[in-house]
Amino acid sequence: MDRILYTAMSGAKQSMDQQAVVSHNLSNVSTSGFRAQLHAMRAVPVQGDGVLPTRVSVAATTPGSDFSQGPITQTGRELDVALEGDAWLAVQADDGSEAYTRRGDLQVDGNGLVTVVGRPVIGEGGPLIVPLGSSVTIGADGTLSAIGEGEGPEALVDVGRLKLVTPQQSLQRGDDGLFRVPPNAEGEVAALEADEEARLASGALEGSNVSAVEAMVAMIDVAKRYEMQMKAIKTADENAQRANNLLSIQG
Repeated sequence: MDRILYTAMSGAKQSMDQQAVVSHNLSNVSTSGFRAQLHAMRAVPVQGDGVLPTRVSVAATTPGSDFSQGPITQTGRELDVALEGDAWLAVQADDGSEAYTRRGDLQVDGNGLVTVVGRPVIGEGGPLIVPLGSSVTIGADGTLSAIGEGEGPEALVDVGRLKLVTPQQSLQRGDDGLFRVPPNAEGEVAALEADEEARLASGALEGSNVSAVEAMVAMIDVAKRYEMQMKAIKTADENAQRANNLLSIQG
């Protein structure tokens, strides 16, 4: 009986974890530049003392993210950018390290700092700062140009350039939702070099690559699977009780 319990119990636990991943994806279906998180399950032998080859449990893995491009929507807003191809935008994480995102709804705070969701956007020499009150436009190569308040087009000046990178390997998602290069053998995370050929489209945003319909179907499927596994646990318990009753009969 315990062979059923090993599989059903671990499967139910991993189904709960998978439901969390699906829920997270679904909650970000309208988040600009979001990349769906993948989830997979596999059978593994039970580890520890008293190992039996017939006992198998289920282990979950998050092999990475879906890096397919999301839909592009024209917004007409000058500070909205949609990254083309495999380009990523460099930002400064909360710990001061460099990380990458596909989200392109840029903002300028009260100090003139260019940010994405409150995180400074990195330029060629560090975080980008634009003159307060200026009108900012962004070129296809990420160059920011500004016109001071009340000035004419002849006063247009370049104030910096977004750092765009094109990773040659898959990036890893962090707990903060930002992506980074996998650590090397020494555990160090290196920053990527700027890609001079990377391009973006201004006045547009890339949407999430999560399909709301597929996420809803996956959520229902996981819920049904969890229900089936709990039913298997209940059936195994009932069978064990019947077996105990038979063994307790006095002849």
